[in-house]
Amino acid sequence: MKSLFLDTNIVIDLLAKREPYYRSAAQLFSLADKMEIQLSVSALTFANTNYILLKEKKPEEAKLILRKLKLLVRVNSLDDKIIGLSLNDSDFKDYEDALQYYSALENGDNIIITRNLKDFQKSRIPVLTAEQFLQQI
Repeated sequence: MKSLFLDTNIVIDLLAKREPYYRSAAQLFSLADKMEIQLSVSALTFANTNYILLKEKKPEEAKLILRKLKLLVRVNSLDDKIIGLSLNDSDFKDYEDALQYYSALENGDNIIITRNLKDFQKSRIPVLTAEQFLQQI
């Protein structure tokens, strides 16, 4: 089974129903619910998503949404090795992108799914948009 690492923007596309990206994000989560693919996110995605949710939701509502998300994704930890690799990689201009990348790489994810392909130009694993991945299957 393919393990897809989702960049935070894909999770937000789903939860905020951001158009025109919502449909493809929802399709990915539907495939995961059917156990056709495995979805992974970093622990950082939960923190960032909570921060965004709290702008429009009460804390308990945000937690409920995150609990539902947790049922559909594997959460990759951010450990000492991932932090170190991210800090020492000059290929990434954005530190958060480096954290996401090394979280995916070190946890054996097959593909990174993002809307910002340019952020992962030097990736050693394939990087696709949700639409690109869905067209391939």
